[in-house]
Amino acid sequence: MCRNLFCFLLLWSCLTDARTYHFPPQGSRMVGEIIYHQVEKGETVAAVADKYDVGFLAVMEANPGVDPFLPTPGDILTIPAQTVLPDVPYEGIVVNLAELRLYYFEPDLKTVHIFPVGIGRIGRDTPEMKTRISEKRPNPTWTPPQSIRSEYQKKGIQLPSVVPAGPDNPLGLFALRLAYGAGDYLIHGTNKSFGIGLRVSSGCIRMNPKDIEWLFHQVKVGEKVRVIDEPVKVSLEPERTVYMEVHEPLTRSDGSKKTLSLPQSLMWWLDAFGYPDKKAKAALVTKNGIPVEIVTPDEH
Repeated sequence: MCRNLFCFLLLWSCLTDARTYHFPPQGSRMVGEIIYHQVEKGETVAAVADKYDVGFLAVMEANPGVDPFLPTPGDILTIPAQTVLPDVPYEGIVVNLAELRLYYFEPDLKTVHIFPVGIGRIGRDTPEMKTRISEKRPNPTWTPPQSIRSEYQKKGIQLPSVVPAGPDNPLGLFALRLAYGAGDYLIHGTNKSFGIGLRVSSGCIRMNPKDIEWLFHQVKVGEKVRVIDEPVKVSLEPERTVYMEVHEPLTRSDGSKKTLSLPQSLMWWLDAFGYPDKKAKAALVTKNGIPVEIVTPDEH
């Protein structure tokens, strides 16, 4: 029997396939570590992303120039399993659209579970929101709105007014309804083998079947949910070491993107201690989705 929290978290992570971490020390916001994976013959980036449960675009972002379908066998891929936590209260569900990740914080256990998610495609953007879970639905049926039925009809597909629960249901086996707006947005599973870590949904938040099954049984109706869009994250580590994690901004419906800039608080901090901002600005250009060290203690 495990007799300490570390053993418990390790066992729990193995049972859930989630990336589970203890809250970082005071002042830090960084968890996890970078993993390196050697590509095997016939392996795709999607298969590697699924193996580590990190999301397709996250792996592509961390490995620019890699062929997503035929990566060279023997090449080493960087797996972005280290992350700076979003600058939000550590409670409930937090979805950061910019990084296509869902965080589930458990304050009592001081743990965070991290999952890749699919979000709304361009034109069907998942909105930022501060809401809660209003309903838990096992074996959900799907009632596609007329707008989606019309989209399918243009492709020659006639959707029924109600899609029953089962293997043909795109919501998968579990769904969490959000109280935002008219209640049209869900966190749900999928019956497809792709789409996690991509912008492919009609606005809902899509999870791997094993991930949503675990999350469904952990959360309660009324659980807090926040959906944010935070492409730049910063963590101030001990001894004045600073890390910055930058993601490619999402393309909006009108084709525009959020302009990336250094957080004002970081600029004030750098100026106060006389540190250069060269590495920070370089991270804004690189946008590889991995925490990058932009200040080291001996740099002053």
